[in-house]
Amino acid sequence: MADAISHGAVPLYRGSVTSGSFLPDQDTSAYVAPSVLLAPPGRSTLMHAEPFGPVDSIIVVDTIDELLAAMNASNGALVASLACDDEEFAAKLAGDVQAFKVGINKPRSRGDRDEPFGGRGASWKGAFVGGDLLVQAVTVGEPGERLYGNFPDYSSYPTT
Repeated sequence: MADAISHGAVPLYRGSVTSGSFLPDQDTSAYVAPSVLLAPPGRSTLMHAEPFGPVDSIIVVDTIDELLAAMNASNGALVASLACDDEEFAAKLAGDVQAFKVGINKPRSRGDRDEPFGGRGASWKGAFVGGDLLVQAVTVGEPGERLYGNFPDYSSYPTT
């Protein structure tokens, strides 16, 4: 966040961890307070890496191509959200967003143990949630079809 702000992003909201439910004397240095940044520049790390925290960025775009380019700048994400008055249009756009799960007109979380969870792009492995539904690999089958599963190690595949 500091890198993005130093390159021109505008902090719209910066929360605090002081109001969190922590134990007395608990080390809170690993926690990130909720924050919102307006227009983090393309050269900032925040535009190309998942923040793994409650950090939202707002990017103003003029075209659908700019929207998809901005949403896909990080080379993959666990979850993403689209807000649009036309839900059918948003559903079409969601197919081009490089995220494992996309929420339409609602925030999308990683889910729970009752649904598959993984990542897409550079985020393919996702966070460990355990259970039989932990997706360790995702591949694309027929056009537009995602195949979820715990595929065998590539070293076991024939080389010829």
